[in-house]
Amino acid sequence: MDTIVAIGTPKGVGAISILRVSGPDAYRLAQKLLRGKDLIPRYATLSKIYSLEGELIDIGLVIYFPSPRSFTGEDVVEFQCHGGVGVTRAILEELVKGGARLAQPGEFTKRAFLNGKIDLSQAEAIAQLIESRSTEGARLLARHLAGELKEFVEKVREELIELMAYTEVSIDYAEEDLPEYLEKEMGEKLNRIIKRLEELLESSQRRQGAISGYKVAIVGKPNVGKSSLLNRLLNQNRAIVSEIAGTTRDTIEEDIQIGTHLIRIVDTAGIRQAVDQIEKIGVERSKRAIGEADIVLMVIDGTDFTQEDKEILNLVAQSGKEGIIVINKIDLNPDLEKKIRPELVKYNYPVVEISAKGDISPLIHQLERILENRGDEESLILASLRQIEAVKKSLEALKNAYPFLQTGELELFSYQIQEAINSISQITRPFEFDEMLDKLFGNFCVGK
Repeated sequence: MDTIVAIGTPKGVGAISILRVSGPDAYRLAQKLLRGKDLIPRYATLSKIYSLEGELIDIGLVIYFPSPRSFTGEDVVEFQCHGGVGVTRAILEELVKGGARLAQPGEFTKRAFLNGKIDLSQAEAIAQLIESRSTEGARLLARHLAGELKEFVEKVREELIELMAYTEVSIDYAEEDLPEYLEKEMGEKLNRIIKRLEELLESSQRRQGAISGYKVAIVGKPNVGKSSLLNRLLNQNRAIVSEIAGTTRDTIEEDIQIGTHLIRIVDTAGIRQAVDQIEKIGVERSKRAIGEADIVLMVIDGTDFTQEDKEILNLVAQSGKEGIIVINKIDLNPDLEKKIRPELVKYNYPVVEISAKGDISPLIHQLERILENRGDEESLILASLRQIEAVKKSLEALKNAYPFLQTGELELFSYQIQEAINSISQITRPFEFDEMLDKLFGNFCVGK
């Protein structure tokens, strides 16, 4: 296999740059640049770093990770040099001259997977952890990296393989006397697995925003202060604010941090009976934003509560989304706000009162509470749509399998169990039929 090299730190000026070399010639190449200096495995060695022609390039730390105790499972050498484009580039060029080739994107992690150092779930966690911009997302991905999802999937796989082994024995020895309780035990095991997968799927769908960023839509009729609220949340004039109704014609999206959570805030066009084709498109996008949002901020003008507001509240309620009713402009007519509140009770949403031109901390605190309630430090979640789809397919196969177990059609039951195993195995590693054979022969002593 080729020896590969890549810069492991972002381009630009910084205190330190790291280059990583992995492959069978990694140590030999390192010694060329260190003039034959020996490296103690897993110890940081301060050394002069030279070109192949013997010209001094830098003085830095070099660490040698011998195979198989390295990230990739191969010999790995890390050069920690002074940051800057010139120094880093010079060392990279010398390593390439010495016989290494530039690594392809993700190739170090790919080798770690191929060499059995990590599984697919951990590989995905690495990629997403690098991109993570929220504390909560980083914590969840760190758990994946530590192997918690891998352990969960392996446990489910093991139980499903055991189910399939029971089934194969029942098929092969159909004329023999088998324990009467076997079918009942298999059904109970199947139900337990289905329940655990359903809980994992529900938690993952509810908390997907913890990793990708929760989406929060600001909706309301025209001129209730949606754009002013967006600007206040961002502490900048991102959206145009005007007394003219319908100023915002399209959605505006920006990222902000609320506590430990990254959210994508979406300002939408005012929802009303559109007066022209362009505004109609904006209104449709506003309605679509409600469907795509995790949380909806329903903004009401505290001086002008109308039937249009009620229709928007009903629209959000019908979507089933979490939300907050925001009564804005309370500084202009605080008495009218008291008349509005009784109208809002039936919607069962928390209500906050603000002036978008002043203090919006009540809204920030309420939004943070909702985000915190979405979290669950103990529960595991799936980190990608690929993993979610794998669990959905596995669940579908398991639910299809149950009737076949009840009717004794064990060949069809076994087929559905294998489909479930194949699907959930996509999260970590492919299923091999030999696993079932090992379980079958080991547990039932077939052939004695």
